[in-house]
Amino acid sequence: MTDAPSVTTFVVGDRLPWPDDAPPIDPKGPFDVGAIHHSGSRQECAIRKISALGVTIGSDLTPALGDAIAVEFANGQRAHGKVAWTGRHELGVRFDDSVDIIALLNRKLVSQAPERRTMPRIEVRSSVHVKFGGQMWPATLRNISAKGLQIEGDELPPIGTFVSVFVQGLVLSAGEVIWRRDKLAGVELLEELSWASIIPWVRGIVKRVSN
Repeated sequence: MTDAPSVTTFVVGDRLPWPDDAPPIDPKGPFDVGAIHHSGSRQECAIRKISALGVTIGSDLTPALGDAIAVEFANGQRAHGKVAWTGRHELGVRFDDSVDIIALLNRKLVSQAPERRTMPRIEVRSSVHVKFGGQMWPATLRNISAKGLQIEGDELPPIGTFVSVFVQGLVLSAGEVIWRRDKLAGVELLEELSWASIIPWVRGIVKRVSN
């Protein structure tokens, strides 16, 4: 039986990995395993979302707001920060210093067996065009993984529609809309997207944001 892939999300851009108004509701997992170092103790946790600025963690730990904390990732790297919010079985940590999200992605990929190496879910905001029914419609790419993507737009097709999504600097196969919710749609790609093609594209986005 094959282990289910991790649904830990890497957030690209100068953004915290949680909304401004409330803690997020994330998928049930599985997530990348990490550890929290707090007040001299170490406790395992689930890395739900991570960006250069912070991380959302699944944990039963209940530190106080503002507490200093260190988050240890699976590769042994640590990031120090402070607790920004706490919720039911999860908390947000704002890093003291930004981390290199591309380096984290590369280390995650290198840690996987070559025959099972897949790109994790990446949250990003990028303008795209969606083609269906002989017409092109503008939309926004919200996240992307090896097998699919989430798009947002005013003119999106119903479930079961085959579409082509055009992203500057990235070649995608055609896909099928497998879910719809308000202005959001999930597209399953007919051909899996390789990590070797996504990493340069993500690196370009990070470079543009930093400039």
